[in-house]
Amino acid sequence: MPWSNQSGGPWSSGPRGPWGSGPQQQGPRPPDLEDFLRRSQDRLRSVMPGNFGGRGAVLLIAFAIVVLWLLSGFYRVEPDELGVVLRFGKAVSVVQPGLNYHLPYPIETALTPPALRVNKTDVGMRLADETPRGGAGRDVPEESLMLTGDENIVDVEFSVFWRVKPNGVSDYLFNIQNPEGTVKAVAESAMREVIGHSNTQPLLTTLRETVQTSVQDLMQKILDSYGAGILIQNVQLQKVDPPAEVIDSFRDVQAARSDLERLANEAQTYANRVVPEARGRAAKIVQDAEAYRAQTVADAKGQTSRFLQVYAQYKKAPDVTRQRMYLETMERILANTPKTIIDTGKQGTGVIPYLPLNALGKSSKLPESDSSAGGKP
Repeated sequence: MPWSNQSGGPWSSGPRGPWGSGPQQQGPRPPDLEDFLRRSQDRLRSVMPGNFGGRGAVLLIAFAIVVLWLLSGFYRVEPDELGVVLRFGKAVSVVQPGLNYHLPYPIETALTPPALRVNKTDVGMRLADETPRGGAGRDVPEESLMLTGDENIVDVEFSVFWRVKPNGVSDYLFNIQNPEGTVKAVAESAMREVIGHSNTQPLLTTLRETVQTSVQDLMQKILDSYGAGILIQNVQLQKVDPPAEVIDSFRDVQAARSDLERLANEAQTYANRVVPEARGRAAKIVQDAEAYRAQTVADAKGQTSRFLQVYAQYKKAPDVTRQRMYLETMERILANTPKTIIDTGKQGTGVIPYLPLNALGKSSKLPESDSSAGGKP
């Protein structure tokens, strides 16, 4: 007999299945919702006094819900946070740390950003607490390698300390999407600009404070143009070195430059000592020449004046003056010359004895030792 001629087929032939057993119950039966509601209403009526059921229970439940809804407006602001109250999505007030209240959701909501916390952003490096699994700190060359103004490369690692402006919490929340990433990008850009306008040697020695101040000012200017509501408190250079691949060669260059500066200083010291001495000697020679010139001119003027005076007297009495000039000249010539007098008169020629009185005066002043020695027998 075909399956269709049977009443309902083999699966509907009584409570038994085709193999002689009825359908099996699979798992627990789902609860009856209507029965659950009915039993809940009965229990509620049993605890309500008198006829306070039905509408009164609904009012009580509604009142409890309203009270819970109003109590949901309490919230706490941590010590390093500020609370921003939003009314239908618009910021209306900023509250200080502590327990505060706002109108329940969806009328008002509150955001609590860490506006009083000083944040630190590192560029060019990752510290141990920032690496996965607490590993050792590491360098980030793609952030730290920068080109200087004299076309050299330096490895710069620095940290930026920043916080939210006291009156810029709303700007911090709504004007920028990723504050930490924004600060890091602005810091790297500002540092590259300052390094690009500086030479390598000052960067490694005396220009650190200037670089830090310039980067801080430039970062603050850029963030203010964004309306980020962020205050840059400090920029600290951690390391400014040549790249590791050329640091040995760079040190050799630095040593040679130090030797050059030392030799230049020694040469300058020698010049500072020798040049003043030469200038002093030159000034002395010039002064001696000036004195000789003045003396020579004065002597010439004196001789000229004397000659003019003698010439004036000569014109008045030429014979007398000529004789006088002759005698004075012979006096100067014969004053220190040995003299022999020869008589050429009529009585005959001969040498006239000459008594050198001056010589006798000198011989009379012999030392006492000589005179006493001559007096001994």
